[in-house]
Amino acid sequence: MKTKDLSEEVVIGEGRLRIEDVARVARREAALRLSTRPEFRDRVARGAKYLADLLAEDGVVYGVNTGYGDSCTVRVPPELVDELPLHLLRYHGCGLGEYLDEDSTAAVLVCRLNSLAQGYSGVRWELLERLLALIRNRALPFIPSEGSVGASGDLTPLSYVAAALVGERDVVFKGRKRNAGDVLKEIGLSPLRLAPKEGLALMNGTAVMTALACFSWTRAEYLTRLCSRLTALSVIALRGNRGHFDPRLFAAKRHAGQNEAAAWIFDDLASAGTNEARLQDRYSIRCAPHVIGVTRDALGWMRRDIENELNSANDNPLVDADEPAILHGGHFYGGHIAFAMDALKTGVANLADLMDRQLALLVDGRYNGGLPANLSGSFAERAAINHGFKAVQIAVSAWTAEALKLTMPASVFSRSTECHNQDKVSLGTIAARDALRVLELTEQAAAALALACAQGIALRGRQAGAEFPGMEAAPQGFVEDIFRFFDFVEEDRAMENDLRKMVSMIRERRWDLYPNE
Repeated sequence: MKTKDLSEEVVIGEGRLRIEDVARVARREAALRLSTRPEFRDRVARGAKYLADLLAEDGVVYGVNTGYGDSCTVRVPPELVDELPLHLLRYHGCGLGEYLDEDSTAAVLVCRLNSLAQGYSGVRWELLERLLALIRNRALPFIPSEGSVGASGDLTPLSYVAAALVGERDVVFKGRKRNAGDVLKEIGLSPLRLAPKEGLALMNGTAVMTALACFSWTRAEYLTRLCSRLTALSVIALRGNRGHFDPRLFAAKRHAGQNEAAAWIFDDLASAGTNEARLQDRYSIRCAPHVIGVTRDALGWMRRDIENELNSANDNPLVDADEPAILHGGHFYGGHIAFAMDALKTGVANLADLMDRQLALLVDGRYNGGLPANLSGSFAERAAINHGFKAVQIAVSAWTAEALKLTMPASVFSRSTECHNQDKVSLGTIAARDALRVLELTEQAAAALALACAQGIALRGRQAGAEFPGMEAAPQGFVEDIFRFFDFVEEDRAMENDLRKMVSMIRERRWDLYPNE
């Protein structure tokens, strides 16, 4: 596995982390360290000391010397308190489903580390250093994605983080699934002996849903830009009208995201002509900024809520070393992430639907302004047996339908669990997983539309006798880059590999779209 240049650095303990910070560290685009400021380390240490002193004085603290959840009335004998964290992480080792990928798992560790670093969790500095070591060494817990109801946080998936620290279960290290204890030894660490609250502090939080939300947000933000570029390319291929995106028109309706998308498309079409034969284009073209703009505007409040969760203490109970006091509450509840992800998947699915409709226009000989049916590149007698993008359009309809189906909000399906102690739960992790699946399907639709636009523009160029008719430098460069790996479809061929390559390029954010905005 190639190591990336980590010249950039993200520091925990010197201010708020942003969504992009989590993503950069998780993707190994930036290094991570803990602040060396004495007041930061002192705050963490004071919380751990206060908790230890309280226990020494026979104080009662939920989850430290009591049972968990509905068992909070059960007092744990002093001689068994040290064993309690191990029981918590072990009985929660029941996750199923697909395992989180490496970048998502690294993001989970960053989110949990940043939350514990707020100084309210009563954990030792040593625990923060151990989490940092897992991130730096890319020794990543093997975390199943299913099993969390999102309150008390992500207990089951985060139990795999706690287990890795104590040398139990498996981690992914250097591309291989390995025993956690063996990997700890290999990187020069011994299994951590958890202090009484540290198992609960590690598990009783929203790190999994928050990590997935960070990646969902970055992918959705990029898709809004890509969808704007593809709308402009669709206009060029369809011989549409630039006037639908005129700033004077959008000055009359003040949604910022809508105006932003319209301006991007308008600029991309600066050299495009006007279709005098049709005064108004169909809604999937004319109203594209209104669709894209909804998601653009929603991303603002989603960023606010995701980053507030990222930079919060979200376990229970909290330790206030300044008062001092033990504060029992419910900050593990992932309602804000759940609502943001339910909304995000709806906004993104609408992008899929928009692109599906644009592709449907491009392949239909009745509506595509004189392009060949199905964007076939064959002519004369061979046109009878070639079908171009016909099946691709069918596949996009399937992906779009699945994306739309998944927009049912997860957060309204709360289930009472754990002896009716957890009787109202967020389901934030399910919402975040749904959002990632909707994003995956929408990226597939975008990949297909991008290839279809390139094909359509090439066909239009053949008709006009010019390779790139009426195109600005940025959209033209985009199409030229596609044709560096994508061959014009003259004769029918299997396009799976073309689509997979295009999806990969989208997920890598290959194109720096509208960078000056």
